[in-house]
Formats: sequence, structure tokens, C-alpha cells
Amino acid sequence: MDKFDRQIVALLAANARMAVASIAREVSLSRSAVSERIRQLEERGIIRGYHARIGGGGGAVRAYFELHYQVHRCEQYAALLRAIPEVKLCYTISGETDMLVYVEAASMARLDEVRGQIENMPNIKTVKTHMILSELINNLG
Repeated sequence: MDKFDRQIVALLAANARMAVASIAREVSLSRSAVSERIRQLEERGIIRGYHARIGGGGGAVRAYFELHYQVHRCEQYAALLRAIPEVKLCYTISGETDMLVYVEAASMARLDEVRGQIENMPNIKTVKTHMILSELINNLG
């Protein structure tokens, strides 16, 4: 999967009824190119169906990655992380952890791919994963 496929999958995961024309505008491809990519993603089993979410049942696999790196270059890592659509939030924090990254992925396999991308960034020492099991309070709006 290339960056366009990942963007298409992320858009469809957020809204399975999104029109092909809208997806095409979002990812800067033609409608026919997006239609063909969706067809191929379905054939390869990456997109296995389109579903309605009923009553806040969730959907995305969510986790925090705790990053520890050898060279303190927060801005450089943030620039690399911005290129990964599943990365939703990124914090520098105090203590032993250098950076805390919140990720929402369409599947556990994709979450593992994202973790691999981060682990392969230069000078990353360790990446620790904290899976979100349930949300008890959300006052963010």
C-alpha cells in the first residue's frame, strides 16, 4: 500500500459512504484512479466491506507510542510523524520518555506497520506501545 491507498483507506474508515469524487479531491487523484484503487484494495482483501457503526461501538485501533531516542530532535521527529496519516497527536513530555504519540489505525496490522515505520526512524532507541482498551472520560468536545 502506498500513501494514496493509506489515505483512501483512512477516509473510508472514517466515512464508508464518502463519495469517490470527495475522496479524489482529498487525495489529489482523479475519480477513475480512486475507483480503481478502491477496487484493487477490495480484491486484495484490505477493504473487506462497508459497515454502519451503531451506538458508539468504536472502530479504529487506538494506541499511544512512547518514544525514546538517542538524539533529542523533537521537531525533526514531529516532521516525520506528520507524514503518517494515522498519527493524530504528538507530545513532548517530561520524564524518561522523549515523546508520546497517539495513533488511530484501521486495523491491528496497520498499527503494527505504523509502529515499524516509527522504529525505523533514525536514532530511535525504543518504542513502547500502550493499547487503549476503553475510554472512561472524554471532555475534549
